[in-house]
Amino acid sequence: MAAENPVESLQEEATCPLCLEYFTEPVTLECGHNFCRACITASCPQCRETVQHRNLRPNRQLANVLEIAKRLSLQAAKGAGEDGVCERHQEALKLFCEEDQTPICVVCHLSRAHCAHTVVPIEEAAQEYK
Repeated sequence: MAAENPVESLQEEATCPLCLEYFTEPVTLECGHNFCRACITASCPQCRETVQHRNLRPNRQLANVLEIAKRLSLQAAKGAGEDGVCERHQEALKLFCEEDQTPICVVCHLSRAHCAHTVVPIEEAAQEYK
């Protein structure tokens, strides 16, 4: 189901259907589907066409769109911080990612994007930055 919010729609399009994270080194298969280079194995998960790894084409346009989506997501997260709800997951922003310097929800913290980052309760971060 497509999101009504254009930022959410862009985030969905910039997300690999296998790992459910933003594409990393996006490639296009001969069948036209896109995935992270590391997510592709022997066949396309969407149409089951056999994948020839030598025929994987880097998708530079998708990589550029991905960078725009990340910047928009970061802006949306900063804007969402004002009302305390994660734009992506509709969860309360209870944590603060010190690496990215942004409030995040518990679901974001469990994602690959933040799981290795130092995260503290948002109240603790607020006290530290006062």
